[in-house]
Amino acid sequence: VQLQASGGGLVQAGGSLRLSCAASGRTFSNYDIGWFRQVLGKEREFVAGIWSESRREYADSVKGRITMFRDNAKKTVYLQMNSLKPEDTARYYCAARWSSYRDMKDDNMDYWGKGTQVTVSS
Repeated sequence: VQLQASGGGLVQAGGSLRLSCAASGRTFSNYDIGWFRQVLGKEREFVAGIWSESRREYADSVKGRITMFRDNAKKTVYLQMNSLKPEDTARYYCAARWSSYRDMKDDNMDYWGKGTQVTVSS
């Protein structure tokens, strides 16, 4: 599976962005997809995840502001981010793994995209 994230950019605090993660390969619907983010010098952290059966989970820091959804026909996952804050500034990565019931952590995801930068100005 190859992943390509896009949609990042510079936005003012309170603004919105929609990130996309396009996947290649077959059986996309059988993959769990996660979004992670990383600030230079800090550990990568989980942001949101959608499982193959459509279960969704969000980090506490983004609950109520971010929604993740998938379009299996387009092999694409989206991360709708609203009410952005300067602390959301990071490089955002999408990652995938074959369907699992495990929680999503960066050490149990198998495929990674190159990421897209999100910068929120105050």
